[in-house]
Amino acid sequence: MDLPPPEFSTTLGPGDEFELRIVPVRDGIPKSFQVQPDGMVSIPYLSRIKVEGLEPHEVEKLVHDELIKQEIFTNPSISVVVAAYRSKKVEILGQVNKPDAYPFTQGMTLLRLVSLAGGTKELADDDSVTIRRKLKNGTVKVVEVSLDDIIANRISDIPLQAGDSVNVPKTAL
Repeated sequence: MDLPPPEFSTTLGPGDEFELRIVPVRDGIPKSFQVQPDGMVSIPYLSRIKVEGLEPHEVEKLVHDELIKQEIFTNPSISVVVAAYRSKKVEILGQVNKPDAYPFTQGMTLLRLVSLAGGTKELADDDSVTIRRKLKNGTVKVVEVSLDDIIANRISDIPLQAGDSVNVPKTAL
């Protein structure tokens, strides 16, 4: 199989939820935040800041630096704990019972995604399933796999990554 191994990204995106802990604690600062569709979050004392595309440690540094810059704290301790990555999805289209975009979870495989989608339909071509994966360099790699070969243990199940798109075609009649 000529599909590069999956890459796991911990960058934040719209819909993701995280907890922001600031020490010393100051009343009025909530602990839970959700990234809005525009990639921003509203944090008391800091107004709106853009966190989309940032790693949790980068959000920590941004909040830390802004709290000092605005003279709210002199040397706060900041931690960000991601509660849910809702921006990370994989999609499955075609001859499955519930085609949709599903939340990506670490370790998700092709068979798990097909299972989440309610399995394949009677007219599905299980031997010609395509997986599209966007690579770091911006190109898209497309491979064709056989679900039947995976189920029969002739080939290993395919690990997926956030952003992958799977298509289960209709069998040629």
